[in-house]
Amino acid sequence: MTTKVPLIGFDRFVEIEWCRGAFDAATTQSSIEIVRAQVATMLPGSESQRKTLDILKRLSTKPFEHLNNFIDRGIAIYKKMGEVSVLPLAWGASIASYPFFGKTAETTGRLLSLQGDCAIKELQRRMAEQYGDRTGIERAVNRVLQSQASWQALTRDETAKRVIKRDAILVEDDELTAWLIEAAVRYAGRPVSVLSLQSLPVLFPFSLTRPLAYVLSNSSNLSIRSEGPSNQLVALREKV
Repeated sequence: MTTKVPLIGFDRFVEIEWCRGAFDAATTQSSIEIVRAQVATMLPGSESQRKTLDILKRLSTKPFEHLNNFIDRGIAIYKKMGEVSVLPLAWGASIASYPFFGKTAETTGRLLSLQGDCAIKELQRRMAEQYGDRTGIERAVNRVLQSQASWQALTRDETAKRVIKRDAILVEDDELTAWLIEAAVRYAGRPVSVLSLQSLPVLFPFSLTRPLAYVLSNSSNLSIRSEGPSNQLVALREKV
């Protein structure tokens, strides 16, 4: 019996401006190919450009089928909120679409919560434990961290050997808050404790400022379940 090796999927550097361009394309129902010129300024080679555009499409104009409605609702938030929503929407779409991105974010969040910075080599080692010590893991982790630094979710030091926690980004909109929580639940693949939402490692760049019980109770896509007398879980709402 062989163990299935998890796929990486997100192994490209993705600039935040490219995400914004992809969201613009989705909002106007235009071709995302208009972003190719931006990508080409930093990435030589048609194959590298194609793979990067494939990731951008999954986050915006051509999501994975099971995420169609989720991504569409994110684009609607972008249409309403504009630039301030680009980072949380790119982050939520990435952790929901690409487990490798989500696991890198979760591992990074756990380590940064301990002392505010951590060695990239330590992150790569821990990810290799999850995905196997195979060619490409170190490079893929580094590309994800480069992307997250471009998105201003974290900072890399001048040696590019450590990542440093930044001040938390406040999320103050109810709809965006619920959407980000849904992204975390989709990444986890199971219900998540309501009490843990304010400190979920996978959402480490953000501070959810809204009253979460109120936000969750008003969400048409999430539901709260009780597990025992003092433990509430947030889950995806079952559609009838």
